[in-house]
Amino acid sequence: MAAESLATIPIDGAKLAYRRIGNGRPLVVLNGFAATSADWDPSFIDALASSNELILVDNRGIGSSTDNGRPFGIDQLADDAARVIEMLDVERPSVLGWSMGGFIAQRLALQHPDRINKLILLSTNPGGANADLASADVWSKLIDMSGTPHEQARRLLSLVFPRAIAESVYREFGDIVAAARAQLSTDLVSRQVAAMDAWHRTGIGNRVREINVPVLVATGTADIVIPPSNALKLVNAIPGAWLAQFNGGGHAFMYQYPRPLADLINGFLELR
Repeated sequence: MAAESLATIPIDGAKLAYRRIGNGRPLVVLNGFAATSADWDPSFIDALASSNELILVDNRGIGSSTDNGRPFGIDQLADDAARVIEMLDVERPSVLGWSMGGFIAQRLALQHPDRINKLILLSTNPGGANADLASADVWSKLIDMSGTPHEQARRLLSLVFPRAIAESVYREFGDIVAAARAQLSTDLVSRQVAAMDAWHRTGIGNRVREINVPVLVATGTADIVIPPSNALKLVNAIPGAWLAQFNGGGHAFMYQYPRPLADLINGFLELR
């Protein structure tokens, strides 16, 4: 495991926590719904940190970050990320966003195009009418906070991993996921759900075509949370974007393909 540091930055009624790991090109890492910077697969993070300095941000109100309890949207979360970049005086980092973190990364690239070098979008969608959404059953299970932490963990893992491996993942990591679920604030989760609902109503629309930095879009072909058809829509809309599809990968396909995905991302970031 690469050496790391943990710190916080006060921003607009919040204290945003971030971890810095590795050395090299700066790469800001934005997590998904109800997830923290501690939830990434360690082998994936170590492989990225071998070539990059990672800045892993906890979104406001979750993990080691705090907030003022007020509603927020994807725009606010993108502004938070921009402020972290500014206050750390990081010059034109690349940004990696997974799932909801991909929503934030897209908005960040549009709001602050001069601050971003490259964009990596994992398991995400463009929002609004252009997005293909999960089924109502999958979505209701994703946002369901009922039951014990272990019941929540099993339900979550059944969504983010293909059925054939979900139970084995639960047997190996269920206790860790359950412990993380036990720490979640239902109020914070509700506010993240509202932010995602608003994204799915509006998104960035045709403005996705205005993203003018190099973009890598990657997806698992078995993702039921954000259908993989969204990756193709993003690639078709963003000039020059790359597409990578990981066969049989679920929503959390970086846990299934940690090294191949990290190698792909490192190769993309190395290109001039």
